[in-house]
Amino acid sequence: MQRYFAKNIENNKVKLLDSDYHHIKNVMRYKNNDKIEVVFNQKLYIASINDVNTNDIEIISNISSNNELDIDICIAVGLVKEQKMDLILQKLTELGVKKIIPLKLNRCIVKIDDNKIDKKLTRWNSICKEASEQSKRNIIPTVLKPMSINELLKEDYDLKLVASTKEENLISNYLQNVNKCGKIIVVIGPEGGIEPTEEDFLNKNGFISVSFGGLILRVETASIYVASIINYSCRK
Repeated sequence: MQRYFAKNIENNKVKLLDSDYHHIKNVMRYKNNDKIEVVFNQKLYIASINDVNTNDIEIISNISSNNELDIDICIAVGLVKEQKMDLILQKLTELGVKKIIPLKLNRCIVKIDDNKIDKKLTRWNSICKEASEQSKRNIIPTVLKPMSINELLKEDYDLKLVASTKEENLISNYLQNVNKCGKIIVVIGPEGGIEPTEEDFLNKNGFISVSFGGLILRVETASIYVASIINYSCRK
């Protein structure tokens, strides 16, 4: 059953995005009386399409189901080219990440003009929404505006890690106690890795450097790798 995130539910009537109505009618080709899943305020419902032509969708029951992780995971990743960023957003969403922060780091090749940020955010959030629906999540991850590492320090987390190419401490060693943490953030540098001065700055501000055991991974692979480890640890 296809899942959609509602804009609002009032008097058991569902309000969706225009793009979702288009998807229901022209992509999924649903008919009157077909059923869909609807999420609103992290709660899951079953809804009936009373009239596909007038967008009349009505809640018929609620379901006690939540696939979200108990831990709040944030991945802060250096800006990369569009295709790689799209993949990162999609896969991190599927793996239960709740917040994604694009980072403006010294080795980032990609630069985003201020007048294009809103357009980028719309695209990024759309990718996360679709991935949340596909993976049956009850929330859509938050994608923040690109920020510097100075701005990143304002983010409050119980465990703060930074992926390092010089550190020998395996990330798995630090994640053994992940279930004792309510919130965890991991910083992943751009292509070429995070600069030593940036890593030192983060270390001085509470971030622990960890390695992938000698592996040098692409940015998108590193992001998926970290989220997968945390995801596995939390679902034991």
